[in-house]
Amino acid sequence: MKEIRLLSTSAILGYGFPEASLQAGMARAPHVMGVDGGSVDPGPYYLGAGVPFCSSMAIRRDLRLMLRAAIAARIPLMIGTSGGAGGAPHLELTAKLVREIAAEEGLHFRLALIEAEPPRADLQRRLAAGRIRPLGKQPPLTAEALGRASRVVGMMGPEPFMEALDNGAQVILAGRASDPAPWAAAAIRAQLPPAPAWYAGKMLECGATPSIPKGHDCLLVTVRDDGVECEPMNPIRRCTPLSIANHSLHENSSPIHHIEPGGMLDTSDCRFDALSDRAVRISGMRWTPASQYTVKLEGVEFAGHRCISICGTRDPLLIARLPLFLEEVRGIVRDKAAAFGAAPESYSLIIRTYGLDGVMGAREPVQQVAGHEVGFVIEVIAETPEIAAAVLGIARTNMLHTDFPGRLCREGNMAFPFSPSDIPVGPVYRFSIHHVLELDDPREIFPITYEEI
Repeated sequence: MKEIRLLSTSAILGYGFPEASLQAGMARAPHVMGVDGGSVDPGPYYLGAGVPFCSSMAIRRDLRLMLRAAIAARIPLMIGTSGGAGGAPHLELTAKLVREIAAEEGLHFRLALIEAEPPRADLQRRLAAGRIRPLGKQPPLTAEALGRASRVVGMMGPEPFMEALDNGAQVILAGRASDPAPWAAAAIRAQLPPAPAWYAGKMLECGATPSIPKGHDCLLVTVRDDGVECEPMNPIRRCTPLSIANHSLHENSSPIHHIEPGGMLDTSDCRFDALSDRAVRISGMRWTPASQYTVKLEGVEFAGHRCISICGTRDPLLIARLPLFLEEVRGIVRDKAAAFGAAPESYSLIIRTYGLDGVMGAREPVQQVAGHEVGFVIEVIAETPEIAAAVLGIARTNMLHTDFPGRLCREGNMAFPFSPSDIPVGPVYRFSIHHVLELDDPREIFPITYEEI
């Protein structure tokens, strides 16, 4: 093909998009439609717990509109990192919604499901063979850490998507994938060069975010041999050379070298030309193939149970001596918790102070006097829900009642917006695997199953 037109509906499936923008995009006769299904940005919980970070109601709404449009136009619909984190339960949830919508709407198509959660025994064998190495400054992965992981996913490149398209799939749902990979797959399969194909993916993965004003909306990207063209489908938004250049810097350790499965996208010599007041052409990108094909592994492990309480104070005397007050509270909690059997090593107590350094904590570079009120999030992570709740109860009580010199309000130091004041949050996970896996075949750990819907 001399060009391929790719339509992205939003930054993430479930974030929503205007139906009119989808209609405007379909009027431009795209060859492929898609959306990124998830991200690692919301943290480790969703991968570990196997749940999406967007509601099923929101995902269903977006899916229904996209399925209707793609099936009517007879074009492929591709979704990477299904269900938010791309594990087995996330993929199955998205597939379940697709099947239900298809039954309700009377839609017929071939569905491909691409798994991204390799069997643990297979990963252990690959680790023993020296095929898994650290990413960045991570320590080497051990068999014990791999065994502790609650869930591990591999971040697939474009090749599994290309195989599914070759085998006639019209709707492709994938587990964890590199965000630009589905789009790169469509363009490379159309025999367009990898450099503009991957660059197009970098734009499309976030929907209309490369435009201004930013918002969750539809973006059309046309890929040709010598570059790409970007245009938002909502008339209230515009792509400008600055908005596109700014977006191309995001989510990477280098602003110009983007490492992907199979190679590196180099944007150091990109040129940004306005085609109109709403569309931009980008050229000059380069692609360097890697000597060894690798995919990123993401894994999380269980870290305990969390319980929180939220409160605030506007006592100027307490705020003036806040570091000493919090140190006293922590000491009281340590002694009282030990008295009822919660040893210090069985939990961690964190008190986030909003209005002073609640966001950056000890890394806060701006030191300034607090305002007239300060908010606190008291957090306890413990081995069991019972210990977490017990320690939090003691911490909350002593935030409320600990005395200090000059104290005027003898009935309580804190105001609590909620009753109950103590809120169980549930299991906690932490990232434990941030490594790369060497592959001989880009598809070897990403099996595909097909269904006739």
